[in-house]
Amino acid sequence: MPTLSTDVWNYVPEEILAHIFYYLPLKDRHTAFHVCRHWAAAVASSSVWYFTEVSCDAEEDGTLQSLHQFLGHIKHLKIVFDQSEEITRRNVMQILDLLAEQNHRLKALCIGCRGENPYFYSGQDILQSIRNICQSNNKIDLQYIDFRQMPFTLDDGIVKLLATSSPNLHTLFINNRTLVCNVKPEAIREVLKACLKLSTLGVYYASLSEDVFLDLMKPNRAPFRCLDIFCERLDKYIPVISEKVWLGMREKHPQLHVELEFDHTVPAWKIPRILKGNIPVTTLQLNTFTYMVNQIRFVTYSYSRSLEKLVLHTTSSDDLDSSLIDLAKNCMCLKEIHCYCVVSQAVVDAFLLHCRDLKKYTLKTTKEHHPWKPTIIQ
Repeated sequence: MPTLSTDVWNYVPEEILAHIFYYLPLKDRHTAFHVCRHWAAAVASSSVWYFTEVSCDAEEDGTLQSLHQFLGHIKHLKIVFDQSEEITRRNVMQILDLLAEQNHRLKALCIGCRGENPYFYSGQDILQSIRNICQSNNKIDLQYIDFRQMPFTLDDGIVKLLATSSPNLHTLFINNRTLVCNVKPEAIREVLKACLKLSTLGVYYASLSEDVFLDLMKPNRAPFRCLDIFCERLDKYIPVISEKVWLGMREKHPQLHVELEFDHTVPAWKIPRILKGNIPVTTLQLNTFTYMVNQIRFVTYSYSRSLEKLVLHTTSSDDLDSSLIDLAKNCMCLKEIHCYCVVSQAVVDAFLLHCRDLKKYTLKTTKEHHPWKPTIIQ
């Protein structure tokens, strides 16, 4: 079979090359850009840069330095970095500072961290660079912000700054699982006031109040679709949202779905007070490592028509097996079930039999070494 000449790449149309280069990581795009003029023109196409993920702990300085000439093409930017390394933190600040200095068309910003958080490091340098973007003369107009994997404590000031600088924001995730929530309900009300198109919000339970929900139920409010709520230890001091308010939310926003996660620090007595029958729960994570049989029975009774994903960290028992079998028979919309304790084979069989939409499950009948891997249903 004859071999193709390397010159054949010179005849591949630029739009096809651009489509290929779109799937390359930043470092490989940088390499392709320096191959020849034909490839450089393809790499410089705006379609290549629409979605760009920058892995700062893997990129070389030269690669990051060359990014500035393409920032104007990026619409969706995801930055992932190792927070334990000072040099990677400087690289992130460099990228964010470039955004503050240059005209750009950025619509979505996602920042996530890997590695251990160094002692006494609170991410203030990164947060200041984010503030600089919001306060720069080059106006930003973000529509999507995701800080769920950025474990730095956010406060009222930066959250309100993000909102007022991006009035067309439709998605905001600030439920980043830090030890302390410094975003008060009053700040969330300011966000809702500034961003009338907001339809997806990820927050701490402590950042919510009945006044926040009343704002969401105002007649001029656009349809609200998703609430992603993280509950942690300080919620034991927070007043719970009433059944009446949740009912009002369901009536005002019939398409609303709620994702709830309970951290292991939430007192067991607080969980049933937060869970209300009128919450349209689609995803529920009970990472409590405590006796959860009563909560599972409540979930079966209250969320059978809406629940799509359930994650449990609890303790094994015959009562747990019984409650899970009952859940499988009633929650037929379930797509994922992950239980991180040993269950009986009858539990596994019940989910496979009754949950026809099941795509993935973690149900172990014997102890295994962690991490437990889920089973994917083809």
